Amino acid sequence: MQAQQPGKPTNPGSIDNQEITVEKSRRIELPPATRIINKIPAPKPNTDARKLTYEFQDRKLTIGDPRIQPTVLTPAQAQAEGRTALSNYVKVGAGNYNTFYGEGFYQTSTASGLGVEASARHLSSGIGPVDGANSAQRETRLDLKGSYNTGNMKLTGGIGFDQQRYFFYGYRPVSENGNRVVPSRDSLLQRLSTFRLNLGIENTGKDQAVDYALRTSLSSLNDAYRAAETDWTTHFQSSLAITDNVVALLDADASLTQRTDRETTTRNLFRLRPAFKYTASNFAVTLALNAVNETDKLQGINNTKAFPVVNIDVVPAGNIHFFAGLDGDIVRNTLQSFLSENRWLAPDVLLANTTKSYDIYGGSKGQLGGGFSYEGKVSYARYRNFYAFNNTLADTTKFFTLYDGGYAQVLTLSGQLGYAPNDQFRSTLKADVFRYDLDRLDDAWGRPRVSASWQNSYTLDKKLFVTSDFYVYGGIRNKNFVTNQTVQLPVIYDLNLKIDYLLGKQVSAFVSLNNIIGQTYQRYLYYRVQGLNFLGGISYSF
Repeated sequence: MQAQQPGKPTNPGSIDNQEITVEKSRRIELPPATRIINKIPAPKPNTDARKLTYEFQDRKLTIGDPRIQPTVLTPAQAQAEGRTALSNYVKVGAGNYNTFYGEGFYQTSTASGLGVEASARHLSSGIGPVDGANSAQRETRLDLKGSYNTGNMKLTGGIGFDQQRYFFYGYRPVSENGNRVVPSRDSLLQRLSTFRLNLGIENTGKDQAVDYALRTSLSSLNDAYRAAETDWTTHFQSSLAITDNVVALLDADASLTQRTDRETTTRNLFRLRPAFKYTASNFAVTLALNAVNETDKLQGINNTKAFPVVNIDVVPAGNIHFFAGLDGDIVRNTLQSFLSENRWLAPDVLLANTTKSYDIYGGSKGQLGGGFSYEGKVSYARYRNFYAFNNTLADTTKFFTLYDGGYAQVLTLSGQLGYAPNDQFRSTLKADVFRYDLDRLDDAWGRPRVSASWQNSYTLDKKLFVTSDFYVYGGIRNKNFVTNQTVQLPVIYDLNLKIDYLLGKQVSAFVSLNNIIGQTYQRYLYYRVQGLNFLGGISYSF
């Protein structure tokens, strides 16, 4: 695959010398099978130190992987332990920008091991930051889940539906005879509808020789431009204890995808990852071989690659870890995964996977005492088909993808510092710095060079719950190919605050203040976000 510098789009079906557009939607989420890894013995922690869960978890795609940070999200609702034994709830709220919020959750279970969950969520703003209703948005989500636990085996299943309705409001002002011309709202509409179905089975017995989990998920996406993508993904995990110190692991994935736009094509990926893990009192090493096959009917691709995987974890003292490793993979890019990163995508986007030739990383993490924890990591990765999002040539309100068909190197420095002196207060500071050395792309369009966040939560007398989030993104650049000008986007600062107050055993009130600084920044070129916005409401638990 060759690198592209944008010119006029050519015929679809070829990556060479072509601008690549991307359409994306909600990402597929397979529930993680955590028991398999937990079955491997780990070094005993220092019981004198306060137990603090690491916020900095390993990602499916390591820190250096080409993933663009999403738009700053509203802070999650406080989840304080012991707040109430009532798990079912209904919430209703409203705010400025003609915002309405409604959410409900209900679960029930039986002594025989059968459990059912149902949830619904709706959030909409009737007007937005540009021309009122032309920048409105609406999101609706429905889910029904079930599980059955026999004691030795657990069956799970779920069905869901998501819909996002929004508008391409990143247009430039146009005037005729001195009057500002506003585009028709119908001409700006985009609608993403996703149907989801998943099934799973895993063993839950404590003394079984083989631990396993099998999960399969089917999703179907369609949009207002008659584009569609059906994705069927199956994931299998298993582990077998060979000795007290050695465990054999096996991960396998099968992903079958059909995408329909101007043309209909299939894109599949199969992955097999056998591994062995050796664990001692202060040392652990994992050796694996990651074999991946990808096919793409439109591009005529049928590639199989193997990547060595090594991870070493040393615990010299207490809760201090030093780790290092080597990783490689083929990163699957789909219409749905791209839309989860940038929803302002143009129709008929060409999709291509990204090959992570290698990722060499190392760092340290641990607990320092006094409620402090830390993690620092350095990653140097090499990619082929490294991608970036930029405004299209013909219509700057929409984005397409550009791929670097050469080899791109990404250096990532990341760190985290956590502080939890007691159960009432937690604070986490994270930062990532990226350096992109590209081969054939002029720039890593749309990607931040620096990202940082500071998250805090405070609980008072199990009645008042306060959470705050502060985000910073910098170094984002995009290019207007109509004017041939590169635009350096201003640094993004976003401060959010949420307060929940328990009025009684079953009733609570909540207030969210978002973008308190009031900066109508652009995460994506020409798309200003809402300024200061608030949401207040009531929650009833039962």
